[in-house]
Amino acid sequence: MKINQFGTQSVNPYQKNYDKQAVQKTAAQPQDKIEISSQAKEMQHASDAVAGSRQEKIAQLKAQIENGSYKVDANHIAKNIINFYKKQ
Repeated sequence: MKINQFGTQSVNPYQKNYDKQAVQKTAAQPQDKIEISSQAKEMQHASDAVAGSRQEKIAQLKAQIENGSYKVDANHIAKNIINFYKKQ
């Protein structure tokens, strides 16, 4: 008995259909798409502007702490703590 490639296709005729379905499934999958509204873009720009000014304030506070010139107002902190607990 001689085995060659000419007679092997009839052994599994369903494989061709299975392969075609797999190719069609991968080709037919839709791609994700995102659209950002103009209002969301404006909000992002505003957020970036606030973050930039906040970074400047943080840098100033770090410099004051390193120099030893940063002073904590204990009375102001105590008043804020009392006001916080009075509201609750």
